[in-house]
Amino acid sequence: MNPSWKPRSLILQHEAATPPGLIKSWLEEQSAEVETLRIDEDDRPVNADDYDLIVSLGSEFAAFDDSVPFVAREARLFEQALESDVPILGLCFGGQMLARVLGSRLYRSEQSEIGWLQVRSHDPDLVSAGPWFQWHFDTFTAPPGARIVAETDVGPQAFIAGRSLGLQFHPEVTPEIMDEWVRVYPHELEAEGVDPRGLLEETRRRAEQSKHMTWRLFDQFRDQIASRRKT
Repeated sequence: MNPSWKPRSLILQHEAATPPGLIKSWLEEQSAEVETLRIDEDDRPVNADDYDLIVSLGSEFAAFDDSVPFVAREARLFEQALESDVPILGLCFGGQMLARVLGSRLYRSEQSEIGWLQVRSHDPDLVSAGPWFQWHFDTFTAPPGARIVAETDVGPQAFIAGRSLGLQFHPEVTPEIMDEWVRVYPHELEAEGVDPRGLLEETRRRAEQSKHMTWRLFDQFRDQIASRRKT
């Protein structure tokens, strides 16, 4: 743990079924101030300058769909954060939102990615090859000026832009979160031919290894990315 890094952290949660899981546990281990905003329900003004870190979680919605009330609002918050050099950690939807604000083209992928999948890592010290948990239907082009650090045949999986990190996968997932997703989104699994029981069993089996990989990833994000300053 870096004792000097205790960021005032804002977690953007988009619906009840997508809680912060391991990212909140890790932030609390840093003695961070953690505030969670249900941005789908709470429309109070938010100023990026009030925080040292913004974390955006997953969502059942698309980061390119401005008909969803909170999507454009979150994009504006990201723009403000980037302008103010406030680090962003985007997880799945959050990673797609970061890519959008940086100028990527977001679109519905021809192939979904659901399950524990390997990635091709170009920076194994930051992002291991996995497997990492995936559950998404959308993807994006490489953000202009960003460095792609992991990918699959479907699209980018991790990228660095300044002090921010966007991820397409779900490092925050826990067996409890998976229980909820299988309960809330069974239609998505059925449509893609994914066995929910097998998904739950594999998540429980991988829980310890997943937490170890996630802690290493978040530690590297803290030490190598978020701690940078503009020169």
